[in-house]
Amino acid sequence: MHILDELEARGFIKDVTDPEGLRARMDEGPLTFYCGFDPTSGSLTAGHLVPLMLIAFLQRAGHKPLVVLGGGTSLIGDPSGKSSTRTALTPEQIVANLEGQRPQFGRYLDLAETGAEHGALLLNNADWLQELHYITFLRDVGCHFSVNEMVTADTYATRLRNQQHLSFVEFNYRLVQAYDFLHLYREHDCVLQVGGSDQWGNCVAGTELIRKTIGKKAWSLTTPLLMTAAGTKMGKTEKGAVWLDGEQTSPFDYFQYWINRDDRDVGVCLRRFTFVPLAEIEELEKREGEDLYLAKARLAWHTTALCHGREAANKSLATSLLLFDLERYFRFEDVAPEGETCPLPDIPRVSVSRASLEEGLPLFKLFVAAGLAGSGKQAKGLAQQGGAYLNGAALADPFQVVTVGELRADGTLLLRAGKKRYCLVVPE
Repeated sequence: MHILDELEARGFIKDVTDPEGLRARMDEGPLTFYCGFDPTSGSLTAGHLVPLMLIAFLQRAGHKPLVVLGGGTSLIGDPSGKSSTRTALTPEQIVANLEGQRPQFGRYLDLAETGAEHGALLLNNADWLQELHYITFLRDVGCHFSVNEMVTADTYATRLRNQQHLSFVEFNYRLVQAYDFLHLYREHDCVLQVGGSDQWGNCVAGTELIRKTIGKKAWSLTTPLLMTAAGTKMGKTEKGAVWLDGEQTSPFDYFQYWINRDDRDVGVCLRRFTFVPLAEIEELEKREGEDLYLAKARLAWHTTALCHGREAANKSLATSLLLFDLERYFRFEDVAPEGETCPLPDIPRVSVSRASLEEGLPLFKLFVAAGLAGSGKQAKGLAQQGGAYLNGAALADPFQVVTVGELRADGTLLLRAGKKRYCLVVPE
């Protein structure tokens, strides 16, 4: 399948300049393309995954990516889709954010520094933008832009129509981004820019600048804005952004974000955020009701493995199977690719003597032994308030005796205090 056809099938394409011309250029051989990311924070989010996965698919098809980290453009601030001026970042903040984002690209892309064929280059546009002389820039670049056309673009027209502040610095953003494309064409023979649909005007401005200044052909391709079936922006939760940094969103929470997608989003997410073959996705989409849990679990495993590695995905899957009794719907082997080994769940474990369980232990003593309560009094209060769970069931009587008859199929007891504190009790 031609890469453009696969991108179309996976829902990555909204607009392309001269699609047939781009197809013909790709048929001639590998091309160099670029996508920009402004370092507005120290980590990418799940919201960046659409362009990031688009880059990855193009690279897997043999094309060479240039990832442009906007150390220069972020000093201006992209006005696209914003009703007010972005908060300006200091140069020190930008440098720190760039360093935070850099390693995250290596999880999805083969980088040139590893010696990979068609390896991605990570570039900082501050390296060439800060070298520009203002008057020379106005003469050589600014002369090719019509203010009449720019003020009709949504980015600027909405602000003007609503009488919202639009700084002259922001008005220059389109020129600067277009110059990025011209610079990359000259230095790297880059002929394609990809980005989100909100960047369409900026992307086309770049192709036009290349045509007007050096008479060469270049293309732009943008992706649709991805919304969930519930109408929210993908990558957002009630708690805020879903980060690719494991310190800000743990691998387990990242796994939970994907496994808990709305049923209607599963196929869309599998297409865009995993490399699972299209034929397999079509089969998974045929599942309904509880059978769809397997598709959600595969989505969660593959997205987590890409972001945090296979070990983290395996551990998150094993932990989810235990905590949420998901073995009713699938086994570890049904989800993880062949050859992966199910690890121990990532929750605390404590041993108790089998003899004491054969004799019977009061619930409150079991919670103290597991470290889920600091004292017998605290454990009793926890149970009486409905916060003590044994194997998924709430037990209100702190004196209820727990015996070996309560052991799960794997020979353990699963205790939970409140909503998120767990412990696995192992009799020995």
